[in-house]
Amino acid sequence: MSSSQLSTDITMNAALQMNEADADYLVSRVRTIRDFPKQGILFRDFMPIFADAKAFGLLMDALIDALPVPAEEIDMIAGLEARGFLFGPALANRLGKGFIAVRKAGKLPPPTKQASYSLEYGTAEIEVEDNLIEEGKRVLIVDDLIATGGSAQAARDLIEQCGGTVAGFSFVMELVGLDGVKKLGDYPVESLMKMPA
Repeated sequence: MSSSQLSTDITMNAALQMNEADADYLVSRVRTIRDFPKQGILFRDFMPIFADAKAFGLLMDALIDALPVPAEEIDMIAGLEARGFLFGPALANRLGKGFIAVRKAGKLPPPTKQASYSLEYGTAEIEVEDNLIEEGKRVLIVDDLIATGGSAQAARDLIEQCGGTVAGFSFVMELVGLDGVKKLGDYPVESLMKMPA
């Protein structure tokens, strides 16, 4: 399939082995809500994908098809709270890998390791349970959306702090123009869908 513009302003990853009809079907399940959660924001809601068995299957097939590195170069999947939890464990299961939950601070029992990142106003922290990642394990970080890249950067730092090696990043959606992917450095990155911020 080509990287042509679909019926919305969402463009599918040109590397996918997905036919046009399936790509259109998957994109049709992403809702665009104007002025949510505040005026001027264009919110992309991919939650309807999970309510549709066909769309969820297409999403999982596409995530595997668009892995940023071969599956044999991944030992574990790390999903960011909260939407990375919706497909991260399913992806890990399909690939025969373990899953690590990257949670907001204060949600996991000690001991944990933490990393912080900047928000528009202030900072936030994420954490993982200590000793879940063995030294040198290759970890693919997954999340629903890459925008400014702050939480993805923090997840990368956290995995490396735990002794893991970041194999790459996999996102369902990428907001183009916010340069979040550039902030991740030279790590392999793939996004299934791209759309303007």
